[in-house]
Amino acid sequence: MKVILDGRAAHYRTVWFEAAANQVRMIDQRLLPHEFAVLSTRTFHETAAAIRDMAVRGAGAIGAAAAYGLAQGACAFRGRDLGRFSGHVEKVIQTLKAARPTAVDPVNAMRRVRAAMETGETVEEQQRLALAAAEDFANEDVRHCEAIGRQGARLIRAGMNVLTHCNAGWLAFVDVGSATAPLYAAHAAGKRFHVYCDETRPRCQGATLTAWELAQQGISHEVIADNAAGHLMQRGRIDLVIVGSDRTLGRTGEVANKIGTYTKAVLARRHRIPFYVAIPLSTLDWNLTSGSEIPIEERDPAEVLGAWGVPAAWAGATRGKSPQRGRAGLKTGRAVYVRVANPGSPAYNPGFDVTPPDLITGLITPAGIFKPHELWKHRRRLGFEG
Repeated sequence: MKVILDGRAAHYRTVWFEAAANQVRMIDQRLLPHEFAVLSTRTFHETAAAIRDMAVRGAGAIGAAAAYGLAQGACAFRGRDLGRFSGHVEKVIQTLKAARPTAVDPVNAMRRVRAAMETGETVEEQQRLALAAAEDFANEDVRHCEAIGRQGARLIRAGMNVLTHCNAGWLAFVDVGSATAPLYAAHAAGKRFHVYCDETRPRCQGATLTAWELAQQGISHEVIADNAAGHLMQRGRIDLVIVGSDRTLGRTGEVANKIGTYTKAVLARRHRIPFYVAIPLSTLDWNLTSGSEIPIEERDPAEVLGAWGVPAAWAGATRGKSPQRGRAGLKTGRAVYVRVANPGSPAYNPGFDVTPPDLITGLITPAGIFKPHELWKHRRRLGFEG
């Protein structure tokens, strides 16, 4: 998508691979919206840390990062013994898998890369196949998001007010995004509408990332406190809700997404507002049979007990500009953490919740828009190979 730096627009993907250096490169999302920088990870351990620490985040983006990380780890192996190589690859997979346990995209991505590798007869051949399969996954993620945009654009009417939660935009995928894909497609078609971005505490991805994306694309939007959504719905100021998903169960239609999604679905049902979930096929989990089986990541309590930000004067002075550098080459205006909560008080910080299918109007997929209970019926069309 488009990124404006120093008044010039340039196209970026969220994550990509440099084979010559065996490095994964990604936009460091921890610094946005105040600073745009690219992070390079030199080992699969560093790539796993970038996923865990949310330098790269979002279902498709961490799926691609895990695929690239697997290829990176495979290519770092030295030797010709296939048995030792296989053990090394399994270690790489488990390290990357543990980085963010709730999302299923990394697991699906690495499963595809591993399957492609196993057709090779030598270590060198399997390393080449890993790189090709990782790149294919990333490219497919883009194609899926483009298709979601085409499928979902018809839901967007001129003059609409749309609510988003967290960030399921191009920063959460390799490009285009899932929940934002219909918005971008509708905007490109000339439709004008307004987006309310839930701030999405505790990490505020709606306020920092979705709002930044929409500003880059010139789409009308406002950031709202999470608790303001019900008020807006009650006053008739929200016409549609579109969110993303980190794992959608193909057998039940249950959706695991950023904490607070379930709350918005309940509010939308109370006010008879359509509630849609946008998903690429890599987000579907065809194995689990109940949302209670989905592992819910519990994150650092510090995320709830405080907040990150930059001084207002610095943020205003650098708006729309590339990062400034001091004499030591360090970037200035880095975000700082501020304790907000009562000193000594603990916090509980689940990263995700599960929304039941009866609260979901429809699932926007690359293959069409389906009711949650229709997923299993159309499983072949949606990529199920079991």
